[in-house]
Amino acid sequence: MDLSNQLIFVAGTLFLLSILASAFTPRLGVPLLLVFVVVGLLAGESGPGGIHFADYHLANLAGTTGLAVILFDGGMRTPLDNFRVALRPSLALATVGVLVTTLVVGGFSAWILHLSLAQGLLIGAIVGSTDAAAVFSLLHTSAVRLNQRVTATLEIESGTNDPMAVLLTMGLLQYLAAPASYSAFDGLLLFVQQMGLGLAIGVGGGWLLKLLINRLDLSDSLYPLLALSGGMLIFGGTALLGGSGFLAAYIAGLILGNYPVRAVASVKRFHDGMAWLAQIGMFLILGLLATPQRLLPLAGSGLLIALVLILLARPLAVMLSLLPFRYPWREQAYISWVGLRGSVPMVLATFPMMAGVADAQLFFDVAFFIVLVSLIVQGWSVATAARLLQLQMPKINARVRRFDLDLPGSSGYEVVSYRLGHASALLGQRPKDIPIRDVSRIISVSREGRLLAYRDWGALRHGDYVSLLAEQGDLPLLDEVFSARRESGGADEQQYFGEFFLEPEAHVSDLVAAYGIKVPPDSEGKTLADFLASYLDRPVVGDRLRLGGMELTVRRMEGERIVELGLRLPHEAH
Repeated sequence: MDLSNQLIFVAGTLFLLSILASAFTPRLGVPLLLVFVVVGLLAGESGPGGIHFADYHLANLAGTTGLAVILFDGGMRTPLDNFRVALRPSLALATVGVLVTTLVVGGFSAWILHLSLAQGLLIGAIVGSTDAAAVFSLLHTSAVRLNQRVTATLEIESGTNDPMAVLLTMGLLQYLAAPASYSAFDGLLLFVQQMGLGLAIGVGGGWLLKLLINRLDLSDSLYPLLALSGGMLIFGGTALLGGSGFLAAYIAGLILGNYPVRAVASVKRFHDGMAWLAQIGMFLILGLLATPQRLLPLAGSGLLIALVLILLARPLAVMLSLLPFRYPWREQAYISWVGLRGSVPMVLATFPMMAGVADAQLFFDVAFFIVLVSLIVQGWSVATAARLLQLQMPKINARVRRFDLDLPGSSGYEVVSYRLGHASALLGQRPKDIPIRDVSRIISVSREGRLLAYRDWGALRHGDYVSLLAEQGDLPLLDEVFSARRESGGADEQQYFGEFFLEPEAHVSDLVAAYGIKVPPDSEGKTLADFLASYLDRPVVGDRLRLGGMELTVRRMEGERIVELGLRLPHEAH
């Protein structure tokens, strides 16, 4: 009994310290996942905590379960519209990118660590994929605001590249166990099996889980548990059949998060908390597994391998994978830099330990060192890199909060709130005159920290918060209405998008006549929207195209159609 109490006390203490640290570290720019690892290291046998933990089977179980939860939650939070923008590029990064990274890092690791090529490639495969936990944490908690193409590419890549890394790791382990009998056909068969079953069971299981949640009449508190147990069932069943449980869990979550589901508000809130719990638990355990005494002798070679991964392998993988998709070089550079490594390599690094292959401890320690360098160097500089590459977008959406709401007899409604800026086109209007559909209703207006009675609403003012009950399908229209401006935006917005507004139906020849810029002869008859589309594969808000000393920017879109452009003059564009 005393041992059980001690374990509960220690676990509660570590989780509490990690959660408290997460409240302060964002102000310092410290990556949260690095904090969790450091707490684990301090609690380990070489730190003040003195906890001895070396159970790699338990670590693998905890890491695998945690990743399944994180990918399931990440799928629920990935808008389906992101797949329109970045599906093909992300799949290229998830396959070709992982393979290129494995070859480059593997070859260098074999040389510097004096290993066989197969052993070196095993290290490359272990660290070959970006980490879903690290990337989702970065995109959903940092102050960096990126355009949809970059965000979607990073999200989908991190959610779909684990199967490739698992495939390469398992294939190389099988080869090292029996090099004479393992063939390239075996590896190809494993790839088809993993990806095919993961995709098929993820789609089928996700739809069945959605139907089950919508058909069963349960207590509201049971729907999140039903969703979680269904996600784990899909993950475990796929893995037992030889498919990729990671891919299946991500796709099942994607279906659950993008189609009407009963009790969606409580389901998403519950899984957000579970994803945080999984992240903290995984990185604490990984911190407990590592010891500085083993890492210090590897510092030199480990640092060189990490630098080759960050500065050579990842940029080369991104360049080759995105070559057919015409990504601007700034976006390619940022995607290269934000290829964070985290819990996935650490989970994969436990495979050689459990398989009992030679030098398994070396593989784990090298992988841990690479993850540590990635979190420190890349994780600490994501905001700085976005600013240096001029990819940090100003906040132009007036929406400040959205909250899923389950109404009896209906679904797909949210309470959404907007704040009116100093340049809002709605200033001076009465709430009842706002052009919204009848299905959306204004439910409150707050002013100077006070909720106004209906009779006191009057004309809207700067700083007012307007909350509405709205259909989820109406959110793009509401965003457009509440983000509309009667004058140019703030300094940050003008600097990014330019001071002048242009109609996408205007012709390139108009700009040529007005500013004397040079464009290809066959472009002068095109509209500005067509001209942009000829250079950008799928335009998104924030895209920029240099024209002489000026830049044409995409300010606003409706679906796939550009509806507003900006023009940055020579003194603004650099």
